[in-house]
Amino acid sequence: MEKRLQKLISACGLASRRAAEEWIAAGRVTVNGGKAHLGDRADLDRDTVLVDGKPLRPGGGRTYLMLNKPRGYVTTLSDEKGRKTVADLVSGCGARVWPVGRLDLDSEGLLLLTDDGALTHQLLHPSHQVDKEYLVWVTGNVNKALPVLSAPMVLDGEALAPARVRRGRDSGGVHQLSVTIHQGRNRQVRRMCAQAGLEVLRLKRIREGSLSLDRGLKAGQWRPLTDEELLELTGPLSDT
Repeated sequence: MEKRLQKLISACGLASRRAAEEWIAAGRVTVNGGKAHLGDRADLDRDTVLVDGKPLRPGGGRTYLMLNKPRGYVTTLSDEKGRKTVADLVSGCGARVWPVGRLDLDSEGLLLLTDDGALTHQLLHPSHQVDKEYLVWVTGNVNKALPVLSAPMVLDGEALAPARVRRGRDSGGVHQLSVTIHQGRNRQVRRMCAQAGLEVLRLKRIREGSLSLDRGLKAGQWRPLTDEELLELTGPLSDT
């Protein structure tokens, strides 16, 4: 997606928007080989933007991976019980990355791994209220459970913010739900469903903040984030 150059430069952490505008006016920025002008727009997934002759890239050279975590792997770098870890799946990425948040052994889906501590804090700190959306396959009385899941609940004596819950397809007594939360307590969605009288058969995270799971990734596969995905994750870019 195209963004104004000063916003791209700011989002990549090189300078404030005002300073970026000064750089553009001074001729220090080019787009696809041509001198940039104020008001120009670019898409880092398509265009080559140089600042003082150096390519503009979000993340400052750090590593950002999207993994489609399969069931049967623990979300850690090593495991004292000898179980398979997500680190095994991304060992060929060329960097020492860690998982952002957790998916339990029996859960699957979107997992971000990075070596960027600031982004990790941004995504995990409760004050930022980053949405996490899960598809959950359950059995039980869904009609009775939905009002419970959508209302304030308590886990371990702590009040939870109400979840956003949508009902999906039903098949053979199995019901699919979409559950969106922004807190991240241990096995939160599973425990919420248990409190509501539902048994979870399968749980898959499909979105975290603006980042959605790439449907082209098979279980166990990973890929680097695109520049656009990273820009969206690292902060909102209003285009007004």
